[in-house]
Amino acid sequence: MDKPISPLHLLAAFATGGLLTLMVHFNGELGRYGNALFSSWTAHGTGTIAAVVFILALGGKWRYENAPERTTPWWAYLGGLSGAMTVMVTSYAVNSPLALSGTLALGLGGQVLFSLAADHWGFFGLPKRQPELRDLAALALVMAGSAVIILYGLG
Repeated sequence: MDKPISPLHLLAAFATGGLLTLMVHFNGELGRYGNALFSSWTAHGTGTIAAVVFILALGGKWRYENAPERTTPWWAYLGGLSGAMTVMVTSYAVNSPLALSGTLALGLGGQVLFSLAADHWGFFGLPKRQPELRDLAALALVMAGSAVIILYGLG
């Protein structure tokens, strides 16, 4: 790690979880009253408008000061594709018996599992890192917590 983790980094990461929960709930409501595709179109349309407003408000100072000056890899532009798929799939899942908490719990398990695989095989330019026992234990705990949320929520 290049620099130490500050409390602001931890707070930002924690706040992201709350924002993600709101996003999934709002997109799920759009999916319930329309469909998953409508939810994705609406979310990405309003997201585009918000991004343009933020860029204009920042006056062109939206690039990180220490950003690399090299060409962006082609696969970095696929975030919109995975974002559209995420909105559609969560809009469907959140309106099932999984509800919001079960959808997010299993989603977290999927994130941890994919990130361990991405580290292991060095996907998308990541440095290869072998999962350690603590990583697998964390995955097991997330999945066990997901099972408790889902099984308790289903009654």
